[in-house]
Amino acid sequence: MPLRDHFRDSVKLRHSWDELHGQWPAMMVVQLTRLLPPQYAAGPQVHLGSAVEIDVGAFEFNGARSHSDWPQRQNGNAATATWAAVEPTLRVETDLPDVDEYEVRIYDVAFERRLVAAVELVSPSNKDRPETRRAFVAKCAALLQKNVSLAIVDVVTVRDCNLYAELLDFLGREDPSVSTPPSNLYAVACRGTIPRKRWLLEAWHRPLTIGQPLPPLPLWLADDFAVTLDLDATYEETCQVLRMA
Repeated sequence: MPLRDHFRDSVKLRHSWDELHGQWPAMMVVQLTRLLPPQYAAGPQVHLGSAVEIDVGAFEFNGARSHSDWPQRQNGNAATATWAAVEPTLRVETDLPDVDEYEVRIYDVAFERRLVAAVELVSPSNKDRPETRRAFVAKCAALLQKNVSLAIVDVVTVRDCNLYAELLDFLGREDPSVSTPPSNLYAVACRGTIPRKRWLLEAWHRPLTIGQPLPPLPLWLADDFAVTLDLDATYEETCQVLRMA
């Protein structure tokens, strides 16, 4: 089915682009769940604005004692690990990158829910400033370093950059399939493997064109096992669910 330009006035006045970005990961999960062996599980992840994921959380709950009620040092031992006020080494006003993230993650639940693959659906905020582009590229590089298979899908027509090309530049590599200048619309699957004690990057890059079908991509769950991410079918299902012409 043909790819639409979801950022044209004739489309965005009827449907916001983030409706597509919010629903598409869910349709990918539905498709992948039909294909994944029982030991794997897929789930959508959406983070809007400055929302972040943390592994260790601190929460305040009703009925908690005030800070002054906590026991202080007793007999030379710290009863609580409170921070002693020390001047910071840096104090400047700045804007933290404020980006939206739309993704699908696939876990191997047989190995303590180990992340094995991720699909990143590029949003406009991922492409709008150098710092947000660097943050996206650094995240992708970190996933590949951890042997997480990665797919990047970019249908954002209002930003002139290619984050896959910037990822290659970050890694000091080139892909002959990337044109000069690179296409703003593309889909790519990447994985890092170590077949001979050296890290090997493999990629399947496909430029996208408005009005043309989307290509399938491989999602590698192990060195010798991949499933097909059917971008075209999941995209068309998303458009039908949202009644996008």
